[in-house]
Amino acid sequence: MADVLSQSEIDALLKQLSSGELDAEDFSEESVVKIKDYDFARPAKFSKEHLRTLEIIFENFGRLVSSNLPAYLRKNVQIDVMNSEAVTYSEFSNALSNPVLLGIVNFEPLNGNILIELASNLGFTIIDRMLGGLGDPLDKAREFSEIELSVLERIFVVLVDLLREPWQNVVEIHPKLERIETNSQFAQIISPSEMIAIITINMTIGNVEGLMNVCLPFMTLEDIMDKLNTKYWFSTMQSRDSDDYEAFIETAINKAQIPIKALLGRSSISVMDFVNLQVGDIIRLDSHVDDELDVYVGNIVKFKALPGSGSEAYAVKVTEIIREE
Repeated sequence: MADVLSQSEIDALLKQLSSGELDAEDFSEESVVKIKDYDFARPAKFSKEHLRTLEIIFENFGRLVSSNLPAYLRKNVQIDVMNSEAVTYSEFSNALSNPVLLGIVNFEPLNGNILIELASNLGFTIIDRMLGGLGDPLDKAREFSEIELSVLERIFVVLVDLLREPWQNVVEIHPKLERIETNSQFAQIISPSEMIAIITINMTIGNVEGLMNVCLPFMTLEDIMDKLNTKYWFSTMQSRDSDDYEAFIETAINKAQIPIKALLGRSSISVMDFVNLQVGDIIRLDSHVDDELDVYVGNIVKFKALPGSGSEAYAVKVTEIIREE
C-alpha cells in the first residue's frame, strides 16, 4: 500500500509547487519500473568487482612473466592483460582451436583446477627458442610431439610458479602443473554449464604475438569470493608490505654478491719497464712488509688487515673495522 501523506506534508508540497521549487511535470508521468532480464543458464556469479580484482592480480602476474621468461627464451617478452569476462565452460571449450595447449593446474589449497591456454603459434615459438632457433612460428599448425611437449612443460612450470606471488594478497596458494593437454575434450575439468572467469592476456615474444587465456572456475574460487574485491586486495597488500618489507629487503641484501680486495701497495713504472717485465723481476711498492693493508669492499675502504696465509692459500687477518663512510 502506498504511503499516505499527512496534512502538513500536503501543505509543504503545495507550497513548493507554488514557489517553483518543484515542477508539476515531474509528477505527470507514471514511474516506470525497469525489469532486468536474468538468464538462468548463465547465472551472474562473477560481479564486475570480482573481474576487476582478477585483472589486477594478473597484471601483477604479467609483470613477473615479462621479467622472468626472457631468462629462458633469451628474447624480449611483453605481457598485457586485455580483458576479463564471465562465461560458461562450454562457451570457452567450444572456442578452442585444434591443436591447443592447455595446462591443467592444481590450485591447492582451493578446490578444483584452473586452465592456462597458450596459443599454438606461441608454443612453437617457445620451442624454437628453447632449441636454439630464432623463434619463428610454423606456417601451418600441426600436432605437438612428445619431445616438444616436454620442452613446453618446463615453461608451463615457470608460469605456474609465478602465480604464487600475485595471489598472496588474497590467499596463499601452492599451484602445481598436473599435465598438458592438446585436445580440449580431455580437459573437461568441470561441468559444461559451470560459470568461469576468463582472463585474456596478450603475449608478445620477440615479433610473435598471441593470446594466453586463464580459465578460473567459480567452484574453485567460491571459498574466497568475498576476498576478491579491490578494497580487500589493497588493504592486505599494505599490511603485508609493512610487516614483511623490511625483512624482505634485509634478506635480499644479505644475498647480494660484493667484491672485496686487499691492496698490498702501489707503484709507478714507465710503459717501457712494463713492456719489458720478465718472470723474476721485482716491483717495489710504497708500503712496508709489516704495514697494515687497506681492504676494499667495492670501492670503499672498510677494513685494515695484515697479510698471511690460511689453508694453503693467501689470506688477510682483519685488525680494524673502519666505520666511517
